Amino acid sequence: MNQTHADFVIVGSTPLSRLVAGLLASAYGKSVIFAGESQSAYRLPRGVDLSVAAITRPETWDMLKPLVAETLKLISRIGGRSARSRVDPILFAEDEVGKIALAHVRQMALAFGHAAEPIGEKTLRLGRDGIILRDAVLLHGPALESSLDRWLQQHRVRRLGSAETLSIRPNGSAEVVSGDERVEIGQSVLADDMAILKHVPIAQWPSLLQRQLTSTVFTEPTRLIAAPVMLQLDSGLTMVQQPNRGITAMGAGSMDAFAARLGVLLGGKREFRQAGQSSYHSVIASDAAPAVGRLGGVGSDILAGFGPTGAFFAPAVARWLTGVASPVENAWFAARLVNRNSASSQVADVGVTL
Repeated sequence: MNQTHADFVIVGSTPLSRLVAGLLASAYGKSVIFAGESQSAYRLPRGVDLSVAAITRPETWDMLKPLVAETLKLISRIGGRSARSRVDPILFAEDEVGKIALAHVRQMALAFGHAAEPIGEKTLRLGRDGIILRDAVLLHGPALESSLDRWLQQHRVRRLGSAETLSIRPNGSAEVVSGDERVEIGQSVLADDMAILKHVPIAQWPSLLQRQLTSTVFTEPTRLIAAPVMLQLDSGLTMVQQPNRGITAMGAGSMDAFAARLGVLLGGKREFRQAGQSSYHSVIASDAAPAVGRLGGVGSDILAGFGPTGAFFAPAVARWLTGVASPVENAWFAARLVNRNSASSQVADVGVTL
């Protein structure tokens, strides 16, 4: 059997996964295998890629600002204008805890130079508070995915084929077997929820991470919602307006419960018909903050819980994996290791946990 070597295998199908794989190869000269499907155009989305989110931690806003500029420069070069658009998303809340968090998110955004304007009940209905985060960037999944796949090919990132078998070891190393060829891989990176759920055995499952039943609904055309992207802090439900006037909505819960909650948000007079639906499991941290680093300190690297802004952290993740992150980046990642104690978390953020 012929044996070769690769530095990393990146397992995942999100823009974050693809960007990390490509940066490891193009910017740091690593040999990389990418194990992820191309499926944005064939399945309902499971998330949204947005340059802002309901972030309360000042160190995250501080690090995210230059990362957004760095990532947009890269994406513009790879995918052009069709890969992104400017939007003014709305974050809103109904209960008191959510409203307090929303006020804190606004203060953090303003402190780091991001326009955040309050909006009232006239726009959002009685009892809801909201803010508009001006001039954010929304990534377009299908268009960006095809461009990223071409970029990976240009930089000789090997794509795992359907006839090839990937095995990940408890120490984080891995191997790919393809016919009479065996590829020894130095480190595996599980870069999205599907990868974590598939490749982390129960015996290695970290106490910080939780499986959460999640649903996506795609509606037939209906009246426009108040903003192209809307996020409810109380439930984590996200709505994205589609060009055909349909809505893609994603959030925690079984399909029946989720659809009922979506109906309430859209209003009693705005009945909607589902054009598509799916339920699946996602991975969240019990303190609602990102989780990174090696399982048990020695296993696969985990990238979980980044929320809408995940793709924009790709340059920092690539630097961190290769040992060239800045002191600020190193400190940020060190505080969010997957083996941290959630009961005494110093990085807890806004999110929906079980």
